[in-house]
Amino acid sequence: MPFLELSGITKRFPGVLALDGVSFAIERGTCHALIGENGAGKSTLGKILAGVHCADGGELRMDGRVIAPGTPLEARELGIAMVHQELAFCPNLSVAENLCLGDLPRRAGFVQRKELHARARAMLATIGADLDPAAIIGTLSTGQEQLVQIAAAVGTGAKVIVMDEPSSSLSAAETHELFRLVRELKARGITLIYVSHRLEELFALCDNITVLRDGRHVVTESITRTDPHRVVTQMIGRELLIPTPAHLGRAPGHRRLAVQGLSSGRKFRDINLEVRAGEIVGVAGIIGAGRSEVIEAIFGLDPAATGRVTVNDAPLPLGSIDAALAAGIGLLPEDRKRQGLVLGLNCRENTSLAMLPALSRAGWVQRERERALAQGFVTRLRVKTPSLESLTAGLSGGNQQKIALAKWLARSCDVLLIDEPTRGVDVGAKAEIYQLLDELACEGKALLVVSSELPELIGLCRRILVMRSGRLAGEVARADFSEAALMRLMAGVAAA
Repeated sequence: MPFLELSGITKRFPGVLALDGVSFAIERGTCHALIGENGAGKSTLGKILAGVHCADGGELRMDGRVIAPGTPLEARELGIAMVHQELAFCPNLSVAENLCLGDLPRRAGFVQRKELHARARAMLATIGADLDPAAIIGTLSTGQEQLVQIAAAVGTGAKVIVMDEPSSSLSAAETHELFRLVRELKARGITLIYVSHRLEELFALCDNITVLRDGRHVVTESITRTDPHRVVTQMIGRELLIPTPAHLGRAPGHRRLAVQGLSSGRKFRDINLEVRAGEIVGVAGIIGAGRSEVIEAIFGLDPAATGRVTVNDAPLPLGSIDAALAAGIGLLPEDRKRQGLVLGLNCRENTSLAMLPALSRAGWVQRERERALAQGFVTRLRVKTPSLESLTAGLSGGNQQKIALAKWLARSCDVLLIDEPTRGVDVGAKAEIYQLLDELACEGKALLVVSSELPELIGLCRRILVMRSGRLAGEVARADFSEAALMRLMAGVAAA
């Protein structure tokens, strides 16, 4: 008998049928992959299991018994926990306080700090995490926060753990540690539901795979009976073809962006680069190499930056976002939820956010012009949304990324600085974003793209700059592209 059975699970949100009669089973002590395009219903299904959402229809069975967790606390009491994609902690509290937040040890109304830290250490020890219980969560790396979430799940006796995009923000070393932990938890008999867009992870870790498309169940089968190409076709319902970018067949134009001697304390030093019209130039490097810090400084976010930057041969004052905007620079940041979008605003408002002065008259936004602008980009970028008035928070990750990019396209920027363009985005949406970036280059824009995914840079760029320890370690031309060559530069290892 299957350990966990889902029968006819249905969930509706305003204007959206997120899950439509989804049924499949999960075996005890296995790692079960859950995959689908953005908006396919993966995270919604995980949140129903974890008690964050309640299903509108269908039935859940665990060990043959019907369950209906209405809150995360009820789910935890049933032995179900979730490691969220967006880390769910109080950043100003300690590791121990976050781990025991729902059950703080108290006497006479006072928290017992010694007992609190002892309990937290025991929870961290269950997964072999060497972290200080007194450390403030906001000071930890993303990988360390991920470990605390897993410790919270395992330490409360979870029999089922839902992991939603657990590696999307991790470095290579942190991802390796996550994989070790997943295998260890599975060996202990814990059932894992692993939600990810990264096919290589699923085929390395999982026993079975379930594919969802548009809120419906497509297939559940053993991972050994399928392959990545077949899974992608099942996800998107068609063959996925990613052609060679058209801009590579055209000669680059005049110099759009030039950077000379850009430095900022210990973040990065003596950065020299240029990007021409019609070019996509990649920036590779391990996390902490200074990639994001460099493009943030170009955009005026670093008041300590020194050096010389020119846009279309005109000098750009450093440390001024207004000057960067006036020069025609746009920045798509790595964290779209906190830095790229206002999630409480709708699609129309987010798209026009950087264009409000041009859309206003006498201090009043002209709604028809704003609506026409937003509709044009929603159509061009194929954003899946019930309407322009739908909250951006309710969109899938891929569609949120398209809205974040539309905001800068609306300004007709000459230079686009793009940090992790497809983080947390499924393969179908990735292909659409790659095509869009290629179209922008063909229009004569200059794109500087930071990415942790080397195949992404290799497929998209004309040249790739490699950063190491805050410096440019080298530049690789397209004719010399290979993951091995890039990784050697990233790590500072000479070719054999």
